[in-house]
Amino acid sequence: MRFLLKSASFIFHPLWIPLAGSFLYFVFTPRFFPDGVVQAKLLAIAILTIFIPVVFYFLLKNLGKAQSIFLKDVKERKWPLLFYAILITMVLNQILNAYNYAALYYYFAGILFATLLAFTLVMFRLKASLHMMGMGSLLIFLIGISLNFKIDLTYTISFLILALGLTASSRIYYKAHSFNELLLGFACGVIPQALVLYYWL
Repeated sequence: MRFLLKSASFIFHPLWIPLAGSFLYFVFTPRFFPDGVVQAKLLAIAILTIFIPVVFYFLLKNLGKAQSIFLKDVKERKWPLLFYAILITMVLNQILNAYNYAALYYYFAGILFATLLAFTLVMFRLKASLHMMGMGSLLIFLIGISLNFKIDLTYTISFLILALGLTASSRIYYKAHSFNELLLGFACGVIPQALVLYYWL
């Protein structure tokens, strides 16, 4: 059980969430996209939302500005969140557009708002769970896809809810967050995604 809880923190790390949402979008959407286009979009998203942030983290770690990939200290979150917001903005401006990829475009818009919200909380010394923020964003996005395209995603959504509970338990077990911080992070992820649903549902 301890191994499962520890694994959840890595498997459902917030860095994976944008790519996971993008992958699931191309898997479930009934629209046709050429394989080359899908691969190019996923690769570009992976570079901007995973590889570059990891390089930036190691830079911060070498400078003594970050101790862990989980950014446990609220003071460590300022620059990573701001940098991540810039990268998400690049995805919106250079990789996606609201016409051809409406659902995915607004999914990233919701992630951007969530990131800026978490950044604002950091300014007030408030620590929101980024794991819960990411999982909450993905959950609302999949519910939106299910409603918009009339697709039965019951099993996928159920799995995500179980994963969300497992991740929350993991963060509590390892004393990375309090219950209030988990709830705050979940709200940061859910509210922006719920708001942008209006633009693509």
